[in-house]
Amino acid sequence: MRGWRTFALALACTLGATATVAARPQAAAPGAANTQQARAKALLAFQGDLVSVLSPSADADRLFAAALLARPLPNQAKFNNFHALIERAAHASNAGPAISWARLADCDAKAHACPNDNALAQLVQQAPDNAAVWLVKLSQDANTLKKDDARQDLAKAASAQLYDDYSGIALKALAGTVSMLPPPNATIDPNSAAGANGVQMLIVFATAAAMPQPALRDTATYCEQQAARDATVKDDCLKLGKILEWGSSPLARSLGLHLREALGADPAQQQDAQDARRNLVWQVQNFAELSVRAQNDKAQSQHLLALARNGGTQMSLMLAALHDAGLPTDAPAGWEPRKAD
Repeated sequence: MRGWRTFALALACTLGATATVAARPQAAAPGAANTQQARAKALLAFQGDLVSVLSPSADADRLFAAALLARPLPNQAKFNNFHALIERAAHASNAGPAISWARLADCDAKAHACPNDNALAQLVQQAPDNAAVWLVKLSQDANTLKKDDARQDLAKAASAQLYDDYSGIALKALAGTVSMLPPPNATIDPNSAAGANGVQMLIVFATAAAMPQPALRDTATYCEQQAARDATVKDDCLKLGKILEWGSSPLARSLGLHLREALGADPAQQQDAQDARRNLVWQVQNFAELSVRAQNDKAQSQHLLALARNGGTQMSLMLAALHDAGLPTDAPAGWEPRKAD
């Protein structure tokens, strides 16, 4: 499934456009470098202030947002770092599986201890009908050569009710708390008309983009290698593909469509999947461009924040934003995706 890997790389690069803008100020002339550095420092300080305001709460959603905001910050105090806050969120009375999902990243990658085993075990209990959970486990079991366990993971993913990576819940928690403090003037780009809303959008969308993701490439590899040898694996990969097509993220939908195209026997269905993948790239590229434009548009940045506060999934937010902006969700005739370098 090399075609999907190339496609996924291009899609991931496009999806990262907003997060890249949010992670650092836009490029400027050399003379403005000091101003940009000062703004970047102010943004980090403001994010730390938000963590300090949210962390005394006992509410799971506020602690969840605080933990996500704290994760990229350097030199956080132990009582206010990602580990401490996500643990407190997990023990809050209204904690849900999205918090356990975020805990997957509470691990030591250098010690090869990722994802967090305790968080994954809890997710299996909390969200057994979420295919995303079983795909995390599939990746883990396939990479540790637990063949029988990996096969069972695929079967459970294929029998699941939905696919959700909880990014939509993260966006809602962040968008609902980012206005707890007004952004200081030093955080606002003086060349942007979006003002404080632009700063809030930067923080919300960049932070949510760091939520853990299942190793979809490992799922693609597993189906690629095993489906040709075992008809039951092929059937389960096709069943999984249908779930992924209606999944919460563009990357999940792209893999689902590719599984139908690569493993399906009906040429009409294969062509339909290929066309749908083309439309998906069109949607992602247009949403990325819309998000970048929102950095200089107060009304648009307010609208994207409002969509995030409404909840849903990454896919539903993207489609709603395109619809509200009057942009078609189907690519024009003759349009082709930009090729990855």
